[in-house]
Amino acid sequence: MQRALKQHSRYPYSPIRGRPVYDWPGGRRLAVYLGFNIEHFDFGAGLGAALGPRSPEPDVLNYSWRDYGNRVGVWRCLELFDDLKVPAAAIVNTALYDTCPEVVAACVKRGDEIVGHGHSNSERQGELPEAEEKKLLESCRERIAKESGRAPRGWLSPWISESAVTPDLLAETGYRYTLNWCHDDQPTLLRTRSGKPLWSVPYPQELNDMPMIVARQMDGRDFADLIVDNFDEMLRQCESQPLVMGIALHPYLVGQPYRLRHLRRALEHVSSRPERVWWATPGAILDAAEAAAAR
Repeated sequence: MQRALKQHSRYPYSPIRGRPVYDWPGGRRLAVYLGFNIEHFDFGAGLGAALGPRSPEPDVLNYSWRDYGNRVGVWRCLELFDDLKVPAAAIVNTALYDTCPEVVAACVKRGDEIVGHGHSNSERQGELPEAEEKKLLESCRERIAKESGRAPRGWLSPWISESAVTPDLLAETGYRYTLNWCHDDQPTLLRTRSGKPLWSVPYPQELNDMPMIVARQMDGRDFADLIVDNFDEMLRQCESQPLVMGIALHPYLVGQPYRLRHLRRALEHVSSRPERVWWATPGAILDAAEAAAAR
């Protein structure tokens, strides 16, 4: 006798074929966005990506390697985005307001969308009791609104960590979309217990420097080739339907000079087809998807 598998019930199965066809703004079919993860970590405690073997805390090597991103890498990346005149979604820990507020201010000045990303990437929200998780979502939203002038509409959990009720809590605390789910190439409307709408905007786990460079030990040249190949293939696929291509970046990874050089090549390639590509942010993609769904 076969056992029925547990289901999440957030969305029904829907094959990519046969869905309604529409265009993104400007008659384009491929939306591209940069998910620029800017993070801060506890010194001597908690989670964090590692360049080399972990040492007993305080793990100075790995902490300072990550800190390079906020001191140097983030600024080099923003210079590149400015050179190419492309927007970004700044996915930020609110601890940045305590440690390097200039970084978030620079993103706000550029007009980048600010996306909530917890208080620190040293902890996972999925381990919190429901009341504490709700408080985290509320406090991050309030802090971003206070410091940067506008409450975030979107959320990416640190380490993509969710509890069983995270989508419900996001909808109930005022968020409009989540980047946690990587199940599709189009925005998906999620079910929540309150009935309030919460969209999933595609966020990549393959086109993402963290799993590719840290976990799979891919070098900067190969990661840039991955971006180019993914873009060229999706440009072909989008002839028949609208698609979303996110590129997830971390400044302590791609902000290293030898990797930045290859990222520059990849983003220049993506920017070379303005007649077919809509450079967007997740919030703009949400708005376009909602407008298409209402038609």
